[in-house]
Amino acid sequence: MTLKETTIDQSKDELVFLPLGGCGEIGMNLNAYGYGPPNARRWIIVDVGVTFGNSDTPGIDLICADPDYLIGEHIDAVFLTHAHEDHIGAVGLLYPMLKTKAPIYATPFTCELVRSKMDERGVDQKWLKTISMGGTVKAGPFEVTYVTLTHSIPEPNALAIRTPAGIVLHTGDWKIDPQPQIGSSTDISGLTALGDEGVLAMVCDSTNVFEGGEAGSEETVRQGLIELIAEQTQAVAVTTFASNVARVKSIIDAANQAGRSVCLVGRSMHRVTAAAKAVGILPARLDFVDESEAGYLPAENILYLCTGSQGEANAALSRIARGDHRHVALREGDSVIFSSRLIPGNETSVYSLQNTLAENGIKVITPRMVPQTIHVSGHPCRDELRRMYQWVRPRISVPVHGERRHILEHASYARSLQVPEAIAPRNGSLIRLAPGEAEILDEVPAGRLFLDGNRLVPEGAQGLVERKRLHNSGVIFATVSLDQAGRPVDGPVVVAKGLSEKDGRVAEESLEILDEAAEAAVAGLSKKDRNDDEAIERSIGRALRKACDVNFGLKPVIEVVVLRS
Repeated sequence: MTLKETTIDQSKDELVFLPLGGCGEIGMNLNAYGYGPPNARRWIIVDVGVTFGNSDTPGIDLICADPDYLIGEHIDAVFLTHAHEDHIGAVGLLYPMLKTKAPIYATPFTCELVRSKMDERGVDQKWLKTISMGGTVKAGPFEVTYVTLTHSIPEPNALAIRTPAGIVLHTGDWKIDPQPQIGSSTDISGLTALGDEGVLAMVCDSTNVFEGGEAGSEETVRQGLIELIAEQTQAVAVTTFASNVARVKSIIDAANQAGRSVCLVGRSMHRVTAAAKAVGILPARLDFVDESEAGYLPAENILYLCTGSQGEANAALSRIARGDHRHVALREGDSVIFSSRLIPGNETSVYSLQNTLAENGIKVITPRMVPQTIHVSGHPCRDELRRMYQWVRPRISVPVHGERRHILEHASYARSLQVPEAIAPRNGSLIRLAPGEAEILDEVPAGRLFLDGNRLVPEGAQGLVERKRLHNSGVIFATVSLDQAGRPVDGPVVVAKGLSEKDGRVAEESLEILDEAAEAAVAGLSKKDRNDDEAIERSIGRALRKACDVNFGLKPVIEVVVLRS
C-alpha cells in the first residue's frame, strides 16, 4: 500500500490497473489488474515479457520488469495474450519470484513455447493451463474471456476482463488483417458485442499510433514473396521473425511455387515451426531439407529460411555472412531477402550485416528496394485504432505498449475520437478505473531486473555499473608488496587491459608513466600510512587515475592490491 492510498477509504472496492513494464518502451510487458479494497486487493497479471540488452548493457541479454510490488499479494491467475518474447519471455524468471500458486493461462501455441521457458528455469509446468481460443476463465472477482484478434504470430488474443466494477478490454498486440493466412480473422462481432454491453476501459497497443492508414495484410506479403522469389535465379535466403508463422508459411508456399526446397536455418526457426506443427497450425508432415544436405541441391532449387533479420551476431544469417556457418554458404549472385522491418536501435548491426553480404557479391533485398510488398507490421495504424474504438466504445482509454511519445499521442488521438477519458500511464502508475473518474492514485516502484548470467539483479547493481566502466575504459591492476615495517619489497607492478599504444598495439611502453606514478605515490607515503593498506590503495589509486587521465584521456577501473611479506 502506498502513501497516497492511506488517505482514502480502505474498505471501498476499487478496480485498478498497474503497468510495471511496457509503458515507456516497446517490450517488457507486465500488467496487473486489482479489485477490492486497497488493503485487500485480489490481482490478475497479464503478460510477463522481456526486452533485450544492447551495447549499453554489456553481458546482459535479457531484461524484465521488477514485480516487487506484487510479491506477496493475492494473485488469482496469470494470463498470456500471445507468444511473443516481450509478452512471455520472463515467465520462467519471474513466476517463482511472485511466490504464488496462481495458474498461468495461455492458448495452445503459446503454451507450447512457454513450456520450454518454464523447463529452462526449473518451474513446474503443472501451473501452466491451456485455454481454447474464445475460452473463459473465472479467477477470483475476475472473469476473463479470450477474444480472437490478428497479429504477426498465431493465436493473438485480447482479454475481456469482467469485474463487479465493469468490463476492461486488454487488447494485447493486434492489427486488423482480413486475410491473416493462419488462424481466424479479428472477432469484430465479439468486439462490437462488448461495446454494446458497455466497456469501462480499453488498455490498448500504441506501437504504430504515428502511422496513418492500416498495417496491411499477410496475403499481400504472400503474393509479393511469390513474385519476388520467382524472379531469383540462384540460391535464395529469406530472413524474417521466426514467430511470424504466417510469414514462414508464405515463404514456404513461395519457395514451392518456384520449385525450391526449404531449409530451416537457426534454432528459433526450428523451435517455432515445431511448436506450430505440434498444435496443428502447420501440417505435421511438412518436410524441410536438412542443413547438411542443402548444399548438394542446385542453387536454383534451394531456399534458406533464416533467423537473424536484426543482425544478431550469433544468429544464422550473420554466421552465414561471415562464412563461419557449419553447413550453409552463400555465393556471389545469390540473394538475401529481408522480409522484416528494422527495429530502432538495431541499425548498426543490420547495416553491418547487409554490407558484409554485399561485399561478398550477394544481392541484398529489403522491403524498400522492391515494388512488391514483402513485409507488413503486426501493430495497428491510426485507421485500425479508429475502427477498434468505434467497435468497443470504451469510457476510458489507457494506452500501453509504447514509448512515452507513443502513449501521449495515443491518449490525444483517443480524445479526438470522442473517448470521454484518456489517461497516459508510466510504468508504476497505479490507476483507479472505477469507481469515479479514472485517476492515477500513485506511482509505485517499477524498476528493471537484468539477467546477469543465471541470476536476476537490479538495474543499478554495482557489478553492472563496474562492467560498463570496464567496457568503456578498460582496467588497471597495480600490485605492491611491502614488509611488516612498510618498506617496499616488490613493485608497484602495473598491468593494464583495454589500453592501446598510438600505433594500435596493446599498451606497453606507455605503462612506464603509470609505473612511475605508482612508485612516486608509494615513496610519498608517511611511515604511518605505509602500515595502513587502505591508505596505500587510495594513494596509488589517485596517482594512477590522474596519470591515466593526463596521458590516455581515459578513466579506467583501477584495482590496487597490497601484499605483506
